[in-house]
Amino acid sequence: MAGCNGRTVRDLRRGNRAAVLRKLYFDGPLSRFELGPATALSSGSVSNVVADLIADGLVEEAGSVDSDGGRPRTLLRVAPDSGQMIGVDVGETRVRVELFDLALTELARTERRLTPQGRYDVEVITGHIRDGIAEVLGARQAAPERLLGVGVGVPGIVEHTPDRGAVVHGQTIGWDAVPLERLLRSQSRLPDEIPYLIDNGAKTLGQAEMWFGAGRGARNAVVVLFGSGVGACVVTPEVEHGRAVEWGHLTVRVRGRRCRCGAPGCLEAYAGAESLLARWREEGGRPPEDTDEETALTAMLAAAYPPPGTGPDPVALAVLEETAEYLGAGLSDLVNLFQPERILIGGWAGLQLGSRFLPAVRRHVATYALRHPADRVTIDLGRLGSDAVTVGAAILPLAEFFASGGHRPERVTDDPAPAWRTALRQRTPR
Repeated sequence: MAGCNGRTVRDLRRGNRAAVLRKLYFDGPLSRFELGPATALSSGSVSNVVADLIADGLVEEAGSVDSDGGRPRTLLRVAPDSGQMIGVDVGETRVRVELFDLALTELARTERRLTPQGRYDVEVITGHIRDGIAEVLGARQAAPERLLGVGVGVPGIVEHTPDRGAVVHGQTIGWDAVPLERLLRSQSRLPDEIPYLIDNGAKTLGQAEMWFGAGRGARNAVVVLFGSGVGACVVTPEVEHGRAVEWGHLTVRVRGRRCRCGAPGCLEAYAGAESLLARWREEGGRPPEDTDEETALTAMLAAAYPPPGTGPDPVALAVLEETAEYLGAGLSDLVNLFQPERILIGGWAGLQLGSRFLPAVRRHVATYALRHPADRVTIDLGRLGSDAVTVGAAILPLAEFFASGGHRPERVTDDPAPAWRTALRQRTPR
């Protein structure tokens, strides 16, 4: 039966389960007594929900604590081995696939390097994803029957359509409306009920840092992904899971360098690792040949900041210092537009450059941004390292699992259930 607000008993049960699961996950272990005030549920509701979650194997006991004059209180936590998720990072130098348990402990991983000749080839990348999923699910600690879903972080704009699923518009990598979800599903060895959840890589990075990293506790934050290109995720109270913004294609110089997207003067044409290395080469620098961007950027840093007693490469140093100013100017626009509490810099290039760049970037932000929001923002590196996009991708099915109240994906069958059975199941409390 639906109430006056349209919610059914099943909706209420699912909402109560979701509230308890989230509280135990982020703040546990907690006792039943503590869960009541923390979730705004009655003691009876807490007891019923906890009993259901324990029966489903999602919650387990985790010791006890003394109470004031009474019996010790049993602590509860989400059972880490009750579910598994796969996170996929489709980067611009490699495809990384990782298997996690419910506590985001890594159980298995594999990486496929992308060669310069075919690194943006859709068929190559979907093959790497398919093979990587099969490899991690074959690991000793894998439990395919507990898999909740596969999350995928990709470069570009992700459009969620009713007929083709997630479609990727990756102008800088030559992807024009690629129906990635449909392609993955058509090649999948997974059961049909296991979802593929696809989103922008900067957004998955942002979600990981906000849930588990340097963004935890902030209400307003910007998380920047700095790799071959650059992107950002903006988190506000209105958009709590974050929104990917194409920050790398903000115009920073009229009639400037041609960007990979085709437009002149984008921030990415000056601050992305690919363009940074190209500018070093154009100015007379000598990046190592026949190597990937990560290795070449390491060499550039070593040339610009050599050991004591060795003179720096003046070209590499000048390009890096100019890049820090472009980044600071670009970040100042985010400061002025969104007035965040924190800006966090991640991505493989951001982490490589971060310790060298941060003081200069902070100075340039203060120069270009409005004084009041600039005085209130902190700018730091993300805490989750190079796996942050993969972790954030794995969070996509985890978030869906919580929203469903901990109910696993229902098996898809070819024969639809009779209408009466569907209606009855919808009315039955779960």
